[in-house]
Formats: sequence, C-alpha cells, structure tokens
Amino acid sequence: METLKILIIDDETPARELIRHYLQDYPNISIVGETDNGFDALKQIKELQPDLIFLDIQMPKLTGFELLELLEGTAPEIIFSTAFDHYAIQAFEQNAVDYLLKPYAKKRFDEAMQKALAKVNHGKLHPDYRQIFKETASQQPETLIRIAVKDQQQIYVIPIHEIYYFEAYGDYVKIHSLKGTFLKEKTMKYFEANLPQQQFIRIHRSYIVNVEEVSKIEIYEKDNYRVHLKNGAILKAGSNGYKALKGTIKW
Repeated sequence: METLKILIIDDETPARELIRHYLQDYPNISIVGETDNGFDALKQIKELQPDLIFLDIQMPKLTGFELLELLEGTAPEIIFSTAFDHYAIQAFEQNAVDYLLKPYAKKRFDEAMQKALAKVNHGKLHPDYRQIFKETASQQPETLIRIAVKDQQQIYVIPIHEIYYFEAYGDYVKIHSLKGTFLKEKTMKYFEANLPQQQFIRIHRSYIVNVEEVSKIEIYEKDNYRVHLKNGAILKAGSNGYKALKGTIKW
C-alpha cells in the first residue's frame, strides 16, 4: 500500500489537532499540510497533490464548497468535517467519501477513514454511505448570499447584491457584476433555484436579473420585452418574465 497523502483544512485549531491525533493510528499516511482558510487550501492542494482532504465547510474567506468549485484538475477524495448537518446533501453531491458531524468520536472517525482507504485503494466506498447522507441531511437548498469565482489566478467572492444579472453561456453561466464579468461552471437552473427569489427573476431562458438593477421595461414586439438595467445593459424578456418582474417591482 502506498502512503496516503492527507491535507487538513479547518479554521479551528482544536479541530485540526484532533484529526492529527486520530491519524496517529494509521501508519501508511502522511499529513502533508494543514491550513485554516480556503485561499491557502487552494494553493496547497495544487502544490502538494494530496490524496485525501479533511475539509471544514464554514470557514472565513471561502467556504468548503466554494473551495471545491474553484479547484482545477482532479480533486482529491474528501471527508467533510463540520458542525452543521444540513450541508450533508451538498456534500453527497460533491461525491464526498464521508461527512463527519462535530463533535465526533474516534470510532466514527475510523469508519470514515476505512471508507477513504477503500475508495483510494479499490475505487469503491462502504456500501451504505450514500444512505447515511440521505437519512441525516435536510434536502432544502441553501439560499446563496455570495458567489466565489476565479479569473486566472485571482479569486473573487462576490456578494449577490453586487451582481447585475446572470447570462446563459454554453456550458457555463456568465456573471455580470460590479467586480467584472466572470464565468461559472453552473447552470441557470441552479441559480434560479438557489438565489433569493424576490431579488432575482428568470426573465428569459438566457437571463436572470437582479430586480434592484432594473431601470425600465419596454415592449418591442408582441409578448417580447426589453429590460433596461442601471448599468446600461439591455436584456430580452418573455411574457412570463415580464409578468414576474411586474409582480415583484413596485413602480
């Protein structure tokens, strides 16, 4: 068995120390690094190429999920470690090996490690891990309050109130914001479901608009409209999008 390279990512020192302590029982592992924030974690994952990361979710600068969205290339295996059980479905969608709910005992930690070792060595997981996620998680989507994007080597965390509109762009979504224009490997359906519905309206198959940025709506042909934004952009809107905007904007 080859040595398993592990990176620990958690903003709480006691949490990192506990993982280190529990890992002492595993001779064929190497802790190649640890960090308390997502920005440093991105750099360390690229440089150290760990096989497995222990990843907290609620961290300053970048959350665990935002970090994973910004990774390039092949991602390491993941064991999430968090105090919040309502993130489990999202962890499952990230193909996590396991989800440790703080505080956890050594026995639960060892169960997660056995799944990780099985995944790394044999490409398969403990057969009941998917069911564990389904049984312990809330399936309510979390409303977005910010979006992390990457432009070359620069990372930006954009509060949603700084976003003018979203535009469908092939396999990506183009985000037009105060900080600039960025591509995100998500779908329009994802943003439509997870943005605050009173603030962001799907006005067209290609556009989701921040209603606070709308300055004028005009008809230009039957059942088709133009939506003018404060930044000068002009977007198409269908009849359903027009009705949704009129129902939300109080002019």
